[in-house]
Amino acid sequence: MKKVFLWSIVIALGGFLFGFDTAVISGAERAIQVLWNLNVFEHGLTVSIALIGTVLGALLGGIPSDRLGRRKTLIGVAALYLISSLGAALSPTWIPFLFFRFLGGLGVGASSVTAPLYISEISPAKSRGRMVALFQTNVVFGILIAYLSNYAFEGIGEHAWRWMLGVQAVPSLLFLLLLLGVPESPRWLISKLGKVNEARQILQIINPDGYEQDVQAILIGQSVQEHQSEGLWAKTNRFPVMLALVFAFFNQVSGINAIIYYAPRIFEMAGFEKGSSLLSTTGIGLVNFCFTLLAMNFIDRFGRRTLMLIGSFGVIGTLILVARAFYTQQFDGVPYYLFIYIAFFAFSQGAVIWVFISEIFPNSIRAKGQALGSFTHWFMAALIAFTFPYLSEKLGGGHTFSFFAIMMVLQLLFVWRIMPETKGTSLEQMDRTLVIH
Repeated sequence: MKKVFLWSIVIALGGFLFGFDTAVISGAERAIQVLWNLNVFEHGLTVSIALIGTVLGALLGGIPSDRLGRRKTLIGVAALYLISSLGAALSPTWIPFLFFRFLGGLGVGASSVTAPLYISEISPAKSRGRMVALFQTNVVFGILIAYLSNYAFEGIGEHAWRWMLGVQAVPSLLFLLLLLGVPESPRWLISKLGKVNEARQILQIINPDGYEQDVQAILIGQSVQEHQSEGLWAKTNRFPVMLALVFAFFNQVSGINAIIYYAPRIFEMAGFEKGSSLLSTTGIGLVNFCFTLLAMNFIDRFGRRTLMLIGSFGVIGTLILVARAFYTQQFDGVPYYLFIYIAFFAFSQGAVIWVFISEIFPNSIRAKGQALGSFTHWFMAALIAFTFPYLSEKLGGGHTFSFFAIMMVLQLLFVWRIMPETKGTSLEQMDRTLVIH
């Protein structure tokens, strides 16, 4: 079990880079806008170009994950992170900057498919939620470190933004080296290569007492899936497909990435000075990290659905309060509302999404299903990041945050009426339950 935890920690380092790459632009976007004299469209593209790459990486990430394996795909992801961070930091003009940020986005997208998938496939059922949540914990830790790093580099001169982006090369190189010591997913070895003995050796490390039963369950599941020979869009898979699409959609229409990407700007919209807005952004990262850690300890005890119900109520309430502050122009409580919002989001959607989507698909199409959920998540993230500056300028903060609140009411209804509980169930048992639903 100790080895499984260490493997999960290594894979979850990809989550750290995912989070860092996502949030680091918040400290650099304004300096880049001024440096290259970008208009509103170009500025929106600068922030969202990595997300456009992420959408493509998520859409295509299931292909190398299935054909080359989870491990080799993650090694490629680490290389993309390394090249992107150095290239963006050293870019002489806007176009090369866009290209390297796009490469980093490809890495984030592929990582969001393959890392939760790998951890889900090597984890025992009783602790799978906590193990996969390590990935999300590292995502929010990466966001926190990006905010702290941005704050540390803010005052060092005109090239501060280059240091903000370039420092990511250090953990990228570490991730690349550590990946050389992790094994391939045993479920991938059986389902894609038929290497039962090699998979058995890995499963013996994961579950010394019940590894033979695990091997037999995987083989039986594989036999059933081969007999059915149905793809992702088959009628029997409609329910997990719907769950992944809807869950990922609601994750983003909560407004979470609008707040993460534009946190300093939101605080300035609310009347705070530049320095205090950057510091408040760091506070958001700290709250996000602490409540994700808390959720990691409860996700296998209370279940995914319970966390989602609690979080939905909290997110709805705080979004209404933020919208009200913009309508009334009384901004004193905005930092506190956003901190509470982040706490509820981190405890629910933030911790649950990658766990839930990695659990609900059969072994034979899990990579494709994970890619579908990740693609939906990142497509919506790119859309919101690209349109948020325009919407907040044209419609105002009140209407924008009211829209997010209405979407979260719909999420609450989805969780209450439709979302199944998946805690403590093996992946093979889940296959039989959800595809027959």
